[in-house]
Amino acid sequence: MLATVIHAARDIRVETVPDPVLSTGGDAIVRVVAACVCGSDLWPYRGVTPTHEPHRIGHEFVGVVEAVGDDVNLIEVGDFVIAPFYVCDNTCVNCRNGVSTSCLNGGWWGTDDRLGGFADAGQGERVRVPLADGTLVPVREEVTADMVPGLLTLSDVMGTGHHAAVSAGVQPGDSVAVVGDGAVGLCAIIAAKRLGATTIIAMSRHADRQELARAFGATHIVEERGDEGVAAVQALTEGVGADRVLECVGTKESMDQAIRSTRPGGMVGYVGAPNGGPELPVRPLFNRNVGVNGGVAPVRGYIEELLPDVISGAIEPGRVFDLKLPLSEAAEAYAAMDERRAIKVMLQP
Repeated sequence: MLATVIHAARDIRVETVPDPVLSTGGDAIVRVVAACVCGSDLWPYRGVTPTHEPHRIGHEFVGVVEAVGDDVNLIEVGDFVIAPFYVCDNTCVNCRNGVSTSCLNGGWWGTDDRLGGFADAGQGERVRVPLADGTLVPVREEVTADMVPGLLTLSDVMGTGHHAAVSAGVQPGDSVAVVGDGAVGLCAIIAAKRLGATTIIAMSRHADRQELARAFGATHIVEERGDEGVAAVQALTEGVGADRVLECVGTKESMDQAIRSTRPGGMVGYVGAPNGGPELPVRPLFNRNVGVNGGVAPVRGYIEELLPDVISGAIEPGRVFDLKLPLSEAAEAYAAMDERRAIKVMLQP
């Protein structure tokens, strides 16, 4: 089959790789209907995260189950399924505590699972899914082509934006500032509105993303950064800062912006994958009673909650896909996102 392989910085190739096979009893083979490029995929693409040898890449996909192992009970051949960006059993103590990204038996796409089978990365024609009963979420409604983008966001970006809002404790009537106008930040706007925030400030410098932010529920746009950005947020929030700030980038600068834009006693929810050395300034947090909560988003636990709203059209996170390409053009998908010519790119085999 065909799949993407990263060889080095800015060297993405679509190559023939071995077909996935059932091997551990609890696994499934999924034919990929749609996958995508994640903002976190850009760290190795840009060389920030080094690539020491060629390897498979991609961790977001939806598809149709083609085969299941003998020990699979909840997933059936023919199911349309959503895969979170990691593997989990959904039954261990960490999963039950709501932190399925720390599943005691889980793992990551593009690596060997704990039983020695290979979990194919998501950007390919097929994927072997370990722990299929825990990892996959079936969509029992008929899935039409126009539903696929929204369903695909539940594998990562919509759930991650939701995690930022939940981690920050967004409540009805809150003021919320969102740092980051990528797909996760835009989905965080959706999440903040869904949870009842009435003032939603999108920190964005790009006209196309500002337009989508407003469509998703942003009430204000702040283009400034640093001291000017903090002052702009304060001017919109009675001079004190936002009740909740959602950090959706993962750099030192974005975390600093988020913390300083939060009112005394407020909360930062952070989900940006840390790169560029962000560190918490404990004394300023202490002095202003600002809390920080978040981390890698346990999206598997959010899929069933968000799925009805995606299916009904109450939320439309699939609009973050502003470019769709065939899998064969994966290199162009990465370049388009790296050069900010696209917010998020869908790949279809």
